[in-house]
Amino acid sequence: MKAIFITTPIYYVNAKPHIGHAYTTVACDVFARFHRMLGHDVKFTTGTDEHGNKIEQIAKKLNKKPQEFVDDISLLFLNLLPALNISNDDFIRTTQLRHKKAVAHFWNKLYGNGYIYLGEYSGWYDMQNEAYFSEDEINDGKSPLGGAIQFMTEPCYFFKLSEFGEKLLKFYDKNPDFIFPLQRRNEVISFVKRGLADLAISRTSFNWGISVPNDPKHVIYVWLDALTNYLTLNGYPENENQSEDAFWQSSHHFVGKEIVRFHAIYWPAFLMAADMPPPKHVVSHGWWLSEGEKMSKSLGNVQDPLKYCALFGSDALRYFLLRELPFGSDGNFSLEGFVNRYNSILSNSYGNLCQRVLSFICKGCDKIIYRPSKLDPCDVEFIDSVKAALASIASLIEQFAFSRYLEQIELAVSAANKYVDAQKPWVLKDSCPQRMQDILFILVEQIYAITKYFWPVIPLAAEKILQQINVPYSLPLSCQDEFPNVVHVNQPEPAFMRIDVSDLGKFDVYSKD
Repeated sequence: MKAIFITTPIYYVNAKPHIGHAYTTVACDVFARFHRMLGHDVKFTTGTDEHGNKIEQIAKKLNKKPQEFVDDISLLFLNLLPALNISNDDFIRTTQLRHKKAVAHFWNKLYGNGYIYLGEYSGWYDMQNEAYFSEDEINDGKSPLGGAIQFMTEPCYFFKLSEFGEKLLKFYDKNPDFIFPLQRRNEVISFVKRGLADLAISRTSFNWGISVPNDPKHVIYVWLDALTNYLTLNGYPENENQSEDAFWQSSHHFVGKEIVRFHAIYWPAFLMAADMPPPKHVVSHGWWLSEGEKMSKSLGNVQDPLKYCALFGSDALRYFLLRELPFGSDGNFSLEGFVNRYNSILSNSYGNLCQRVLSFICKGCDKIIYRPSKLDPCDVEFIDSVKAALASIASLIEQFAFSRYLEQIELAVSAANKYVDAQKPWVLKDSCPQRMQDILFILVEQIYAITKYFWPVIPLAAEKILQQINVPYSLPLSCQDEFPNVVHVNQPEPAFMRIDVSDLGKFDVYSKD
């Protein structure tokens, strides 16, 4: 059994979760569910990043203790998971004792191997993103990530990042698919080729963080702290030899494009310094705009994933997030776009197909259908078209091509709708009942196949429809469960009710705080 380790970034708890957090988490969940369908041993993790100067300052403004503040916000991220129907195996908080233990051990490993030294940092710091930047990266008083910067001078420990430039370039060359997509890979390589400076990895100007072992005046840099979460989740430090760990050898870090540098440069260098291999993949996605503009509290256009789930169901949001844009690209999130895609595909094309076929079997066949003794050429053509549409699905998942994955499912659904419209089983009830039953059986068998592939994205609706088809199923595709010769369907219920576009104005889908 193949092991695979899938991680979201741990989300920074400076504010409540938004649609971007939902996007990353849903993508990881679909990736995890599909690999479980293949029979793989999946470890899927997420969590929250809770330390740093920014957290300390926000808590102070709210007249809260930092621990109280992070407890409140972390709970919002935790509660988002069941709302989105996320199948994670673990949830980490960087304030947990297990993580503090792992970070201290990792620091001592880097220090013991000679890659940490004490010095003084003078330079630009983006507190919003907890990141250091060189003079040539500053533009109009802001960092490349858009955050306000401040010039900072303080004693700190440094990591010898400058020693890893050539090692990283050799690693990228040997592992061309380490960074996805290609654009992010090219940006990382270009940055490394310009030369790497040693990285400040401790702070003394605040207290909210994990103390440096044997030097409590220093707090460990929040990114070194945060990145170590992946090791914590994989049993470190008890499981110290990650180079022989099956999960680590197939580890996939899903991240937003703004934090690729930390995951594709700093993190591999830290791991190499600790005598451990880098992860297998760093998978980067783009940003969502809201109604054509960057999401902003001041603009009041921050899309609230919890509201979408409450109004339309988690399946609808999961589908839209992965279908609307190619993974890795930026895209626009709008209520109108969401509803249009929901109505056209989930309600009209797929939902209506299932409902009318299963309803007709209940009404016209007394809920029982039988496998045809022979197939007409049009039947074979239809079956082959569905098989062809679904044939490339596994490879598309491995390419992180979620939108194209769903396009192929939609092609299969479209073929089924064309087949039922062309064959018109409802007109054959009296004139040719056997042919009518043959058509319905063929349709149900293909709906069954389509629905199993749809399951990672819309698990609630897919399981509902599979239960209506009433055929024992095994979601691991490797089990090759066979469709029976006789099917007793259950009374169907609509999986996706149509949304009236004229009602869009009444839906409140924005975050108000």
